[in-house]
Amino acid sequence: DFSAITARYGPAVVNISVSGMRKVSGDDGDNSPTARQRGPQGMDPNDPMFEFFRKFIPRMPEYPGAEPDDKSLGSGFVISGDGYIMTNAHVVEGADEVTVRLTDKREFKAKIIGADKRTDVALLKIEANGLPVVKLGEPSQLKVGEWVVAIGSPFGFDNSVTAGIVSAKGRSLPQENYVPFIQTDVAINPGNSGGPLFNMRGEVVGINSQIYSRSGGYMGVSFAIPIDV
Repeated sequence: DFSAITARYGPAVVNISVSGMRKVSGDDGDNSPTARQRGPQGMDPNDPMFEFFRKFIPRMPEYPGAEPDDKSLGSGFVISGDGYIMTNAHVVEGADEVTVRLTDKREFKAKIIGADKRTDVALLKIEANGLPVVKLGEPSQLKVGEWVVAIGSPFGFDNSVTAGIVSAKGRSLPQENYVPFIQTDVAINPGNSGGPLFNMRGEVVGINSQIYSRSGGYMGVSFAIPIDV
């Protein structure tokens, strides 16, 4: 039963929305028909294994070179009561404005403190105090086969909870050489990106970051960035 983890730490998981025009380059991993054929991040479209790796964020450019407003949704989690929030770098990349919504429906404009594209991790800051926070764990202690829980905003449905097991550890993905990913079969979909992956002690052990999918949705192969990265 995952209800205790959800009740205690669910309020520390936030919805992140991004607005503003953003440049779409040839390797941006967008979700247009061209990108689906090309494959994300400039990968060879003839590569049969990895052309459908996706970042967990909808990208729907309506004309070349730019994206319309308010098309990007993701998740994040509060790591300090004074408003520091972790998410994926690709969730906020190129954003003109970042809005964070808490489970109590309060909304805040967020400042991007820093982002590292190589590991796909970003740190945000909102002006708030006394926020609920998560507890960080040790990914090195994870065992293949143990239960893990994800909380996030798939397709914008705030604070959705899904569970599964650790499928593998230390996965290397193409052009992602900086991160030894945690592979899980937790149901993850667009909008979960940047959300936390919890162990059964309620500790965050990873940041949900990518999926392997031929359809763009959940197929039982999900990848999280170890929180110690």
